[in-house]
Amino acid sequence: MKIIESPDYAHMSRKAANIISAQVILKPTSVLGLATGSTPIGAYRQLIGWYNKGDIDFSAVRTVNLDEYVGLGPSDEQSYAHFMRVHFFDGVNIDLKNTHIPNGLEPDARAECQRYDSVLRSLGRIDLQLLGLGHNGHIGFNEPADCFTKGTHLTELSSTTVEANRRFFEDVSQVPRFAYTMGICDIMQARRVVMVVSGASKARIVRDAFFGPVTPRVPASILQLHRDFTLVADREALSLVERE
Repeated sequence: MKIIESPDYAHMSRKAANIISAQVILKPTSVLGLATGSTPIGAYRQLIGWYNKGDIDFSAVRTVNLDEYVGLGPSDEQSYAHFMRVHFFDGVNIDLKNTHIPNGLEPDARAECQRYDSVLRSLGRIDLQLLGLGHNGHIGFNEPADCFTKGTHLTELSSTTVEANRRFFEDVSQVPRFAYTMGICDIMQARRVVMVVSGASKARIVRDAFFGPVTPRVPASILQLHRDFTLVADREALSLVERE
């Protein structure tokens, strides 16, 4: 595990964007695993800026997103499909046919999970997976559980996750309670994993996930076992980590 400490959110975002851009420049046909939520927005914004300067080309890149809310379609402003268009896809020259997100409107969970697993298999291994970190240690929407998950699955969001996501909705009652998400095994099979974490509110879970035991009760802790995992975090997020 490699840790990159940044003084603030802006620096953290640039560092993460540097890693992603290097991946795309070295391998223009890269498969990128992408994350949503507020933390990755700065990295996406930086990548768009470099694209506008002519420094990076996304025309041959293929992407797979971690998750999508059940019940929300691509036109819904709170869907992750909409999030990706607004915060990244519309700002670069990526071919939308090469972008893949679970279908939140598919009522047949088994069929949708099988379909998304087939998409992942067709693309081969993810070259670089970008992650955020939930307050309870979830990655994607893999919530704390008794065992680590494998493939794409339907998950019920924990009360902690629902509460954390209520800021994106007018009322907590509007926050979806279920989502389709890639499994832990999918994430761990990525050749490289980069996680961005910001803010003092994440300090405890950063300490527990990466300096505590590996346990499915803290899903992100499995990343301690990944061969090429980089944590990019600001000082506040790392404030409870003991320095040697």
